[in-house]
Amino acid sequence: MNLHGRVALVTGSTQGIGRGIAVRLAQAGADVVINGREDDADARESAAQVRATGRRAGIVAADVACVEDCQRLVRESVAQLGRLDILVNNAGIQTQAGFLDASLEDYERVLAVNLRGPFFLAQAFARHLREAGHGGRIINNSSVHEELPHPNFASYCASKGGLKMLMRNLAIELAPLGITVNNVAPGAIETPINRELLQQPDKLAGLLQDIPARRLGQPRDIAGAVAFLASDEADYITGTTLVIDGGLLWNYHEQ
Repeated sequence: MNLHGRVALVTGSTQGIGRGIAVRLAQAGADVVINGREDDADARESAAQVRATGRRAGIVAADVACVEDCQRLVRESVAQLGRLDILVNNAGIQTQAGFLDASLEDYERVLAVNLRGPFFLAQAFARHLREAGHGGRIINNSSVHEELPHPNFASYCASKGGLKMLMRNLAIELAPLGITVNNVAPGAIETPINRELLQQPDKLAGLLQDIPARRLGQPRDIAGAVAFLASDEADYITGTTLVIDGGLLWNYHEQ
């Protein structure tokens, strides 16, 4: 997969899956804008790993829950690296709470980061591509929970289900501009968001019984799929979700 000459913006790329995606795109030849809420040591480490591949890296701190930040993020990314060709909406959060106990604040924050952010980032990105006169790629990091219910995480599941339909809608609307729009849907991946799970051996063992591959996924598993969808090899793929879960989705049993 050859991404030479292309520039990617990866949100939430200061650690975990986002960092893995950023580095994998750089290995394929893309220059990469690193994004997190802060320009901190984690952001600088991600940028350093991108530069270690021989590619350029920029850093733009922005909160994707804020519409104005989404618009500024695209503007500053273009200002730093000259253009954008690939948008990876990777940033995401989750809050655990039973439905009857869930707060308005938690609901609004999850939906703002996981759904509103990708909506307005995709809008700003697509406007840039239209003005620049070339196509591009939008790839959203969704979840198996765009399909699979997960009790006590209703807001998260709602955000990912919404992201699935947003992706389908944008795939149709943006196709005339040469923009493809797809989701990747990870299952259980070994990242900081699952730190609590990794410290509970009994719960982890039960989850692994539900995964036919008998292992947690790694950021590289997601990153390779994103690199494919960003490449010319995926030029005729749009409006679809690529599930990356070791078989979890069709073998899951609530613990």
